[in-house]
Amino acid sequence: MDDDNECEECESGAPAWMATFADLMSLLMCFFVLLLSFSEMDIQKYKQVAGSMKFAFGVQREVEADTIPRGTSVIKQEFSPGTPSPSAIPVMKQQTQDDSRDELRVNASVSPELDELLAKIEEGMKEEIDEEVVELVLLSDSVMLRIRESDAFPSGSAEMQSGFLPVLDKLETLLEGEEADSRIIVSGHTDNVPISTTLYPSNWVLSAARAATVVHYLSEVRTIDPDRIEIRAFADTQPVADNDTPENRARNRRIEINISVPEEEY
Repeated sequence: MDDDNECEECESGAPAWMATFADLMSLLMCFFVLLLSFSEMDIQKYKQVAGSMKFAFGVQREVEADTIPRGTSVIKQEFSPGTPSPSAIPVMKQQTQDDSRDELRVNASVSPELDELLAKIEEGMKEEIDEEVVELVLLSDSVMLRIRESDAFPSGSAEMQSGFLPVLDKLETLLEGEEADSRIIVSGHTDNVPISTTLYPSNWVLSAARAATVVHYLSEVRTIDPDRIEIRAFADTQPVADNDTPENRARNRRIEINISVPEEEY
C-alpha cells in the first residue's frame, strides 16, 4: 500500500519552470518578429554590399536587382560563374594634343576663338594633362577643366591641398590675356554617398564650399576679376559615371572650371 501511494504522488511531464520558460521564449520571438515587420532595408547599402560580394567572389549578375529582394532569401539567384582572368590594372586614357580633336569635342559646332582657347590651355597645362591631374573637355560654348577630388581636396573637406595651388596659378596666368568679359564658372560635384558633419551637413554644402574655396583663391589670392567668376554647386545631381563602384564614385567627386569666350565673338 505504501508503494502505491508513493506512485500516485509522483509528478508526470516537464518541470513547472519549463512552462514559464516557454512563455518567455514565445514572447521574445513575437517581439523580434514585430521589430522585423517595422524595419526597412536600406537599398543603397544593400546594393553596395551586393556589389562588393560580386567582385570578391568573381561572379557576374545577369539580371540587375532594381528592387529589394523579397521571399525566403535576400540573395539574388540570377548569378553565373565569372570567367577566371588576371586582374587588369585600370588605365585611364587622357585626351592630349596628339589625340583626335573630334574625340575631345562634345559638340563640334564651336567658334574659332573657343578652339584657340582650348589649344592655348592644352599647351600651357600639358604636364598636368599628361599626369592626369587635369582633364580637358571642349563643349559648345566653353572649355572645361575637370579636376578630381583626390588631386584638389582631402576626403570630406573643402580645404585645398597644396599640390592643387600650382594648377590654379598656371590657369590664372593663361587667362591673363583673355577678354575681361569672358566667364569662369567653378562647379563643385560629389558622389551619392551622403555626408553629415558639423561643417558639411550635406553634399550640397560640401560641393558649394569646395567651389567657393577655388573662387576665393582665384579672386582674392590671384588677380582674376571677381565679376568674371560664378559659383555653382551640384552635389551628386550630375554624375559623369554610375555610382556603383568606388572608382566611379571617385570620378564623380570633382571640381569643374568652365571658361567661355564672349558671346559677341561667335
